[in-house]
Amino acid sequence: MKTRFLDLPEPLPLDCGRELRSVRVAYETYGTLAPDRDNVILVCHALSGDAHAAGIAAVPPQEGTREGFEKSLGWWDGMIGPGKAFDTDHWFVVSTNLLGGCRGTTGPSSADPATGEPYGPDFPVITVADMVRCERAFLAQLGIDRLAAVAGGSLGGMQALQWAVDHPDAVGAIVVIASTHALQPQGVAWNAIARESIQRDPDWQGGRYYGTGRSPDAGMGVARMVGHITYLSAPGLAAKFGRRLQSGTDIRYTISEPEYEVESYLRHQAASFVRRFDANTYLYTSRALTYFDLARDHGSLEAALARVRARTLLISFSSDWLYPPAASREIADVLTRLGRPVENHVIDAPYGHDCFLLEEARQTPIVRDFLEAKIS
Repeated sequence: MKTRFLDLPEPLPLDCGRELRSVRVAYETYGTLAPDRDNVILVCHALSGDAHAAGIAAVPPQEGTREGFEKSLGWWDGMIGPGKAFDTDHWFVVSTNLLGGCRGTTGPSSADPATGEPYGPDFPVITVADMVRCERAFLAQLGIDRLAAVAGGSLGGMQALQWAVDHPDAVGAIVVIASTHALQPQGVAWNAIARESIQRDPDWQGGRYYGTGRSPDAGMGVARMVGHITYLSAPGLAAKFGRRLQSGTDIRYTISEPEYEVESYLRHQAASFVRRFDANTYLYTSRALTYFDLARDHGSLEAALARVRARTLLISFSSDWLYPPAASREIADVLTRLGRPVENHVIDAPYGHDCFLLEEARQTPIVRDFLEAKIS
């Protein structure tokens, strides 16, 4: 698969009151667009994803987006394709890199058209609503004004919810996986720690590290370690690592080297992540997902969800403490009271928030049946 690019012809207005000019969007498509353009599903990625959601990348990346898989494989390949959850024999699936990203869509590392230099900290603070506004402007350039569905996990699920609230007549269904209407305080706190670790690295240089030969790799690595632990569960970590030592059967009396396998694993995660991701993008995207709060934006969760016309599928995982099943249940309860069509599924699995990427086989029949109900 080859990632393509589209430049928006008009400035993009933002919630902060600013606008972005010359916005470029990276995207990929899978399947065939129907003549009446009524089979489009937009797939939205989580914090560290990109436009390459399925298939083998035409240009192999330095690092993959999924641990334990071929580097060139799309981050949701198990869900997108013929006969899969998002069956490309029926659906035309579109995947974009979100606004503020570092994988082809305009973000802090992109050139500011006013200066020719990377935006860095001059990039405007963005929201999930801004990401959706960018996606809608992009789709308009493709001649697509209505989506059969919007789907995503984690931050991608937030985008799906935002689509249904902001553009109720433009979305037929949403698939919201391992997500929430507002991040819990513990999640806000962990994201704050991750951002602090980047900003306190002297090599961050106030966000103006591009072209200096120095970047905040140490702070970014710690941010990834923190983030990665929040994506896992205590039982999952215990099953995967236990208290096994990294080398031999005895401790080495060191404070600078990893003694335990789990410590070595975190270092590996940090090292691979800094090779493929931009620190400023991490800051801006992390802030956007912590700002996301449908109740605050509309006065109450009920007022926000009263705008929804789309059929809604919610999937959560029993061990996900970052985006817990209670959040999906709260959304489902409100939609039910409002008389909106909604399904809520909780999958019992031990892997924490990462279940939305690891439990594809168990999600597939749920998603496929939900989408096929529209076909029939």
